[in-house]
Amino acid sequence: MGTLSLFVFIDAFGWELVRNRSFLEPEARIKKPLETVFGYSCTCDPTIITGVPPREHGHFSFFAYDPVKSPFKPLQALRVLPRSLVDRGRVRNKISQFVQKAYGYTGYFQLYAVPFKYIHLFDYSEKRDIYLEGGINGGQPSVFVLLDKAGIPYFRSDWRKGEKEAVADLSAALAGGRPRLAYLYLAKMDALLHAKGTQAAEVGAMIDGYQDTLRAVLADARKSYDEVRLFVFSDHGMTDIVRSSPLMAEIDATGLVFGRDYAAVYDSTMARFWFLREGSRATIEAILGKSKDGRILDNATLHDWGIDFADRRYGELFFLLHPGVLLCPSFMGTKPLAGMHGYDPGSPGSRASFISTVELEKAPEKLADLFSLMKRESGLGV
Repeated sequence: MGTLSLFVFIDAFGWELVRNRSFLEPEARIKKPLETVFGYSCTCDPTIITGVPPREHGHFSFFAYDPVKSPFKPLQALRVLPRSLVDRGRVRNKISQFVQKAYGYTGYFQLYAVPFKYIHLFDYSEKRDIYLEGGINGGQPSVFVLLDKAGIPYFRSDWRKGEKEAVADLSAALAGGRPRLAYLYLAKMDALLHAKGTQAAEVGAMIDGYQDTLRAVLADARKSYDEVRLFVFSDHGMTDIVRSSPLMAEIDATGLVFGRDYAAVYDSTMARFWFLREGSRATIEAILGKSKDGRILDNATLHDWGIDFADRRYGELFFLLHPGVLLCPSFMGTKPLAGMHGYDPGSPGSRASFISTVELEKAPEKLADLFSLMKRESGLGV
């Protein structure tokens, strides 16, 4: 029989959604906010499974400036196609699937809306599955690699599968394999919050559905284990969008030439710049300094947030939008969203959440602490 430690990762189920709800009560013994890391899921998830900050694990945004090593030079030929065609979601998805298969990438891969006339200047950060050995750019082993090496049985849901299939796989594993630790990933909340925002009725209905699912999983697991210890957490929260920023157009209006004078990646909540000619930095900083949409991050902030990358591959200058302001259009998309994450990690909407059905001597305070908790719960040690 033994003990099962069940970790359930609900993407974007932040503290603002948890704190005023009776989610999993009375089973829940701990409910608390969890400090996230600055960035998106591609930054948060490696921190969760390695316990180290972005500067160490090497993951931040999907796109980094590296014209020498860029694998996308052949895609520059697509620049002749009309943007009205190649920026369609279905078209981008098909091109992304083709590139991923052709290059043998095993990680999450998506070209989003990066203009093909600039794509040859950038490299992609998640070419390998981060959950497998060798998947972390910084070389750190994930908790699952450590479990494999220690011979400790565990279950990890496949992030490529839908939620119903993931739950079914978990149920089968608990009935047959007797894992010591189980890790279930549920992703639909993130997509719903992007589309509808945090106040939509569908959000409450989805949360209720998750509660029903987890109670059913608990009841099923208790048939096979003496004790089931449940931990529910998220990677970040979600902030409702109040307006869009036309920053791309404002930078274009300076007359500076992209790829000659400067390069930039326009993410959904930030712009990251590299300066290729003297004077371009001063021109861009002047525009950013006048903007009411955000702020330039100073070196102390970059260090505190763990994103002061020594090679500057993710940016020489970071401009972060204020919570609720969406960079649109951007390299991530051309249509407005109702909700977004990736703002100041200290803002209320950014905070992740943690729920436990057991008392803990030391509850996690930040995302990196989940790595240590999973090690302790699985028997790997601190």
